[in-house]
Amino acid sequence: MSAPKVLIYTTLWCPYCAQARELLAKKGVSFEEIDVDAVPQARSDMIKKGGGSTVPQVFIGETHVGGCDDLYALESAGRLDPMLTGA
Repeated sequence: MSAPKVLIYTTLWCPYCAQARELLAKKGVSFEEIDVDAVPQARSDMIKKGGGSTVPQVFIGETHVGGCDDLYALESAGRLDPMLTGA
């Protein structure tokens, strides 16, 4: 089974976005990043996809993880790695 695609909606100036990127990078996860300030329509796409209106919004495969706190909560609970590997 291949690892699911990781998508993160961010802005350059958001400290929580930086923390989410840092955790994913520390885990060696490649991810697609969409800057909602730079890409027209990205914020509304993010909201329609099931994300909140704030950044970051993290999606692993078809699962909406949520924001930075949600990502770190999954990590603390030991549930992030299985999600990232598709286990």
